[in-house]
Amino acid sequence: MSVSLAKGQQVSLQKSTGESLTVVRMGLGWKAAPRRGLFGTRARQVDLDASALLYAEKTPSDVVFFRHLESNDGSVRHTGDNLTGGTGAVAAGDDESILVDLLHVPVHITQIVFTVSSYTGQTFAEVEDAHCRLVDEASGQELARYRLAAGGRHTGQIMAKVFREESGGWAMQAIGAPARARTFQDMLPAIEPFL
Repeated sequence: MSVSLAKGQQVSLQKSTGESLTVVRMGLGWKAAPRRGLFGTRARQVDLDASALLYAEKTPSDVVFFRHLESNDGSVRHTGDNLTGGTGAVAAGDDESILVDLLHVPVHITQIVFTVSSYTGQTFAEVEDAHCRLVDEASGQELARYRLAAGGRHTGQIMAKVFREESGGWAMQAIGAPARARTFQDMLPAIEPFL
């Protein structure tokens, strides 16, 4: 059963049997919002990019994004860049996905932050139906979903993070913080308060 998360909420990534999940997929989906114009309503293509930043405590250690599709240790993998959104090509409306093999994330990595940025510079006012969801890759079961609030003059969003709990398991927290960013590098200062 999926949990619909609100900003700031978190959910444990333990199975109902008490076992830890092994591989999770962070899915990102979006559509360009229709705009009224002289010749009717149409949508302009929006190129959003999903990134995963791996942190050792509060220190950036690695990043996975459209130009570096796999973490240096191989535990986090981006499935590829979607330049337009709205295709739902991956699954359940996901346009880009990042796979995280939780069992093989190096022990010094304590959190993985997922971001979305508008590479082409359009604001989130030009995006609708955007979501971030976490799926148990083994079963295909959606674990949690976070919907981006529509609109806004920002060009980036710090979506969520998965982090190690004191028990040694993993949890997910919805962040949903807006940022001015075209790339993940632009978001680094905005991420710091959430680490």
